[in-house]
Amino acid sequence: MAKGVYQPGEPYDYQLTIGQLLETPKFYAPNQEIVYRDKVRYTYRDLFERINRPASALTSLGIKQGDTVCVFDFDSHRYLESFFAIPMIGAVIHTMNWRLSPEQIIYTMNHAEDDLVIFHKEFLPILEQVREKLTTLKKIVLIAEDGEMPDTKLTIDGEYEELLSQASPDFDFPDLDEHTKASTFYTTGTTGLPKGVYFSHRQLVLHTLGLISIGKCYESPTAFSVKDVYMPLTPMFHVHAWGVPYAATMLGIKQVYPGKYEPAMLLKLLLEEKVTFSHCVPIILQMLVGSPVAKQVDLSHWKVIIGGARLPKGLAKAARAKWG
Repeated sequence: MAKGVYQPGEPYDYQLTIGQLLETPKFYAPNQEIVYRDKVRYTYRDLFERINRPASALTSLGIKQGDTVCVFDFDSHRYLESFFAIPMIGAVIHTMNWRLSPEQIIYTMNHAEDDLVIFHKEFLPILEQVREKLTTLKKIVLIAEDGEMPDTKLTIDGEYEELLSQASPDFDFPDLDEHTKASTFYTTGTTGLPKGVYFSHRQLVLHTLGLISIGKCYESPTAFSVKDVYMPLTPMFHVHAWGVPYAATMLGIKQVYPGKYEPAMLLKLLLEEKVTFSHCVPIILQMLVGSPVAKQVDLSHWKVIIGGARLPKGLAKAARAKWG
């Protein structure tokens, strides 16, 4: 996506930046689908345009290289767009764990020096509670899926889809050094205050290539390939959903984003969109196994990688008994 000026015969100093991950699906999978719940369905070609639009919109709101953009959202196509658009303009995406306490949210947003926040309307009460204590925040962008602006005392600088509709579908992304900081997020469950970590463009690209190599090089029940339909069940705020959205995008496979984790909706998407590959922690699998709707579906085609905690033997047996 980035453009450089090189003379004939001059070696090209190829940088491992996130935008490079889009080059393969541009060629091989422009018409593949990306789905958000039962609300949005578009193609990779649309994704490429929509990565340009938030980049243009954020720049018009004053975001520049080195600034930090915080994202409060459920797993969605918007989050996927942000995974690319924000770092590709040279800014840093701060993936916010909205399960943190208000005090921890204040601490992490101030520590990350967030300049702008993109937040889903469902998180409005949280933002209203902490806004006065956010010392670096300058701009607020609302996600209103119903199209209705809320009654709030906060100064809203734009609604996400409205901003995208007014933004340019073409954006001249800058050439970036691969060691440029791309993302930041904070630990949970550690002693004291949450600990900030970050990834560079190079680290994210190498991690993506590593995931693809493992998935393609070994025959295993959880092999991950271009034939799969992917749906994350690890929140996208948690280590980029283990980095799999980047790998899924580079492979150009069908992606399904479930939004809020609601058992009936998850099972509906797994069945109707023919999802074959997911990853989650044991409690998510337990939530699905325990749902009354689970008795009505056949998920024998579904591969799941469990992480974060050891899978209890009883839960593994219960899942096999239902979907074997």
